[in-house]
Amino acid sequence: MRFFLSSLLRVINFKKLNMASVSISNVFKNFGKSQIIKGVSIDIADGEFVVLVGPSGCGKSTLLRMIAGLEEIGSGEISIGSRVVNKIPPKERDIAMVFQNYALYPHMTVKDNMAFSLMLAKESAENIHERITKASKILALDALLDRFPRQLSGGQRQRVAMGRAIVRDPQVFLFDEPLSNLDANLRVLMRTEIKELHQRLQTTSIYVTHDQIEAMTMADKIVVMKDGRVEQIGTPLELYDFPDNQFVAGFIGSPSMNFLPGTIKGGQVELDSGDKLPIPSSANPALATEGRPVTLGIRPEHLSITGIGQGITNKVLVVEPTGAETQVFSKVAGHQISSVFRERHTFKPGETIHLMPDLTRSHLFDKANGQRLK
Repeated sequence: MRFFLSSLLRVINFKKLNMASVSISNVFKNFGKSQIIKGVSIDIADGEFVVLVGPSGCGKSTLLRMIAGLEEIGSGEISIGSRVVNKIPPKERDIAMVFQNYALYPHMTVKDNMAFSLMLAKESAENIHERITKASKILALDALLDRFPRQLSGGQRQRVAMGRAIVRDPQVFLFDEPLSNLDANLRVLMRTEIKELHQRLQTTSIYVTHDQIEAMTMADKIVVMKDGRVEQIGTPLELYDFPDNQFVAGFIGSPSMNFLPGTIKGGQVELDSGDKLPIPSSANPALATEGRPVTLGIRPEHLSITGIGQGITNKVLVVEPTGAETQVFSKVAGHQISSVFRERHTFKPGETIHLMPDLTRSHLFDKANGQRLK
C-alpha cells in the first residue's frame, strides 16, 4: 500500500493551487429537541491535519458533515478559505470526502466511481481518462475497473475511495472514520499512508475518529469533543502532557491515565488508601488548598517500583507480559490502576507491590468539576 500511494503521488501531478483554511465559528446544531452541537469554534490553518476525536455520540461526525454540506447548520458560520459556505451546496465547496463505509455508488463500476467527481467538474474526457488510468495502475485497480463495489474486498473499496478523493485535487480533504472497517494490520498501514499522503500534498485535512491512537499518531492538531462541545484543542503531546481536565486526561493515552481520589492535607496529597505523596509540581500551589478534595492523575508509564513504606501500596490483580514491556493491573483501596514497565516482572496475583509516581509528570484535578489545578 505504501508503494501504491507513494508511486501515485510521483506519477500524478497534484500541485496545490488553492489551499484553504477552515473556520468554524460558534456553530450549533439541533435534531428535533436534541442539541447535538453546542457552540463549537475551531480554526484550522492552511495545510493543517486536524483530527476530531471523542466518544460515540459526541457530535464529531455531525460537525464534519456540516463542513461538507451534508447537514444544515443550525446557527453560526463555517468558512472554507474566504467563503462562508453555510448556504453553498456540497458540490461547490471544493472538498473531497472519504466515508466510513466508502460511499461508493453501487450501480457504478470502479472506473465510473473514480471518474464521477471529475465529470461533475466538467473535466475533459481526455483528462479524466488520463487521471483514472494512471491512478488505477498505481493503486493496483486496473484489473478491477469494470467491477462493481459489491465484487470488491474491504481493502479494495478503501483504495477506490481514496483514489476517488485524491484525483479531485480539492481544497480540503474530509475523512469520516475511513479505517474503521479494515482489519487491525491494514488499519496501521493505512494510518501511516494517509499521514504520508498529507505530508506530500499539504492539503487541509479534517479527520474524524473515536480511536485516540489514530488521533495521536496522525494529527498536527487534535480537537477533543464531548457531548457536542470542545473540551480541548492542541497538539497530540500538548494534550497528552497537559490535559485541561480529567476527561481529556482519561481519553488521550493508551493505556489510559490512572485516577486516585484524595485530599490535600498538611501540604501533601493524602489518598483514600491512606498513602501520602508530595503535591505534583504541575499543580498550582495556590489552588492546592488545605482540605480540598482532589483526584491524582498518573499515567501508567510514570509509575516505578519502590520500597516498602514508600509510594502507593497495591495488590496485584493481573500481569500481562508482551515481550517489549510488562503491564500490571493492581488495586488501590478499591480502585484499579495499571502500570507499564520496560523491565520484565514476575509478580503473582495477590502480591503486594509499592509504586512511586513521577510527580513531575502527574496531575491534580478538582474532584468536583474535573478541571486540572494548573
